[in-house]
Amino acid sequence: MSIPASLQGQLSVPVICAPLFIISNPDLVIAQCKAGLLGSFPALNARPAEELDVWLTTIKTELAAARAADPNARIAPYAVNQIVHDSNSRLRHDIDACVRHRVPVMITSLKAPHEVVEAAHQYGGLVFHDVINARHARKAIEAGVDGLILVASGAGGHAGALNPFALVAEVREFYDGPIALSGSITQGAQVLSAQAMGADFAYIGTRFIATTEARADAAYKQMLVDSRADDIVYSSLFTGVSGNYLRGSIERAGLDPRKLPEGGKSAMDFDAAVSGGAKAWRDIWGAGQGVGSIKDVVSTAEAARRLVAEYREALRAAQDFTRDFA
Repeated sequence: MSIPASLQGQLSVPVICAPLFIISNPDLVIAQCKAGLLGSFPALNARPAEELDVWLTTIKTELAAARAADPNARIAPYAVNQIVHDSNSRLRHDIDACVRHRVPVMITSLKAPHEVVEAAHQYGGLVFHDVINARHARKAIEAGVDGLILVASGAGGHAGALNPFALVAEVREFYDGPIALSGSITQGAQVLSAQAMGADFAYIGTRFIATTEARADAAYKQMLVDSRADDIVYSSLFTGVSGNYLRGSIERAGLDPRKLPEGGKSAMDFDAAVSGGAKAWRDIWGAGQGVGSIKDVVSTAEAARRLVAEYREALRAAQDFTRDFA
């Protein structure tokens, strides 16, 4: 295991909650962290830009109060996602805000995050970077990141096409640092499975869209409950980068999921998305192939409680296997 010292003893289960574009908000992040899961949100979700300071102050204040009220509780740190892309005109502003607030972890996406790493390391912050293959992993390591998030096939939103067994095995050939694994993980046993194959954390997103705190349309949450793995469509049309989306939302937009053309990278415009001007982000709903395990919309606390209970039960079962086969 390669869990950073600053995270050890603070998590109830080895889970990082993925930053959900447009959806994650302070209420969701605070609930995740209070449950012992590392909560996160994209910096761009706080708008206008000045609102980011408000969000960070709120999260820090609430978590500090929770720790003071119960010093023995496992209350996790939080993370902020920085989208390292040319269309993100706020990147420098948002990095500076995170430095002022000494954000414990920054999660970076798309390009190698040299600028973010330099800023976070000034105050001892960590940077974890999303990658979909070994080539991207090597670039992130060269940039000095503290951990990798391996986005394997089946993950919600922007996702890779590699099987998680293959991806983890290839990256572990040259990297012994912290790894979080993403891709269809919704249950505690799957968290343990991620660790068994060589990851340190599970990276979970879709399960937390179907929570009461998530800032998602009620129809979106219900579609997650009603959908199964074969209702997930992998396409690059909507943002120019391949990702997984709910078939029902594509059909609602008047498109045929079986006949989607390829998308160009010019379709990705984060500035337009956060201001409500990009229909793809608003009306085409991302989700991972693990939707079949989501049966209801519950509080984040309840979703976390189930994860922890399932993880502990899987650990007990694994101990039985060890006795039989070690």
